[in-house]
Amino acid sequence: MMETRKTPTIQDVARSANVSTATVSRALSSPERVSESTRARVSEAIRVTGYTLNQAARSLRQRTAKTILVALPDIRNSFFSSILDAVEREATNRGYGVLVANLFNARAPAQRLQDYMLSNRADGLLLLDGSLDLSSLQTLVRPPNSVPLVVACEEIPNSGFHTVLTDNLSAAERATRHLIDLGHRRVAHLLGPEGNVVARDRLAGYTKALPRAGLEVQQQWLFRGNFDMESGFAAAAHFMSLSERPTAVFAANDESAIGFLSGLRQHGLTCPRDISMIGFDDLGVAAHYTPPLTTMRQPRELLGRMAAEMLIDILEDAEHRRGPMRIVLNSELIVRESTAHLPLRASG
Repeated sequence: MMETRKTPTIQDVARSANVSTATVSRALSSPERVSESTRARVSEAIRVTGYTLNQAARSLRQRTAKTILVALPDIRNSFFSSILDAVEREATNRGYGVLVANLFNARAPAQRLQDYMLSNRADGLLLLDGSLDLSSLQTLVRPPNSVPLVVACEEIPNSGFHTVLTDNLSAAERATRHLIDLGHRRVAHLLGPEGNVVARDRLAGYTKALPRAGLEVQQQWLFRGNFDMESGFAAAAHFMSLSERPTAVFAANDESAIGFLSGLRQHGLTCPRDISMIGFDDLGVAAHYTPPLTTMRQPRELLGRMAAEMLIDILEDAEHRRGPMRIVLNSELIVRESTAHLPLRASG
């Protein structure tokens, strides 16, 4: 005769974690009120006993949170502002609130997200950071946790997660080709952070465009960067040290492009007279910098709206959980004053 397994209870979790049921409840409803080690023990006990997220929710209250959690790598980065605004507007229109988790310098970020979700403070997770450990995220989305998850901005390769992103590789190729079409043959690339999937795709677009124009990738023209103005400023000093300098630079984002141009100005060079520069993102400052920055415009508001819409659809209709769904949005070349035709004197 087949043995029927007893449905795990909060008491089972408490026994497994060697804490009281009150502590388990606090760890689920107000994780900030218990120590990190206790939260970890309770999370592990939930996994071992099979006590599910839905059971935890029912034991605490008989309703959903009607809230989504948005997790991003660095809230200080202005790139995310219009995305967050679009997410909040779409969520509000659908009757949901929004929580924001800033993962910048967070210890064990995946564990932090699990704590949020097991506390039942949010019904689903919108992740804007592709650097998190894949196995930890898979634990979060699989039973017994079964957290609805949508990844946006940065794709996590081979994850099988629902994803909304922009065409980083093909847009980077278009950006590089724009410089080549202006007559530039010595084209450099200001990189993004090492290991970052977006930076990797933009480098791939750059390296794809050069051979198609009969140009070779020069390792000395790959400038180290980190998606910030400081790294762009530092790259300008490296640029000045080169015996043969590029006449144009494709930067992996607008912030590093602006830092690079600021650094060149310190050395008496101006754009576009001495160098052409194209960025990526079209931040608000790009149109108002001197010179106004040519860039690839990501549809950030549309990305935020569609990502929030996808997540809420999943929450409200189990059929949407089948997939995975993957949406790729096109970026647009915005030509301003930082790129120009190569002067004849520099074309040799």
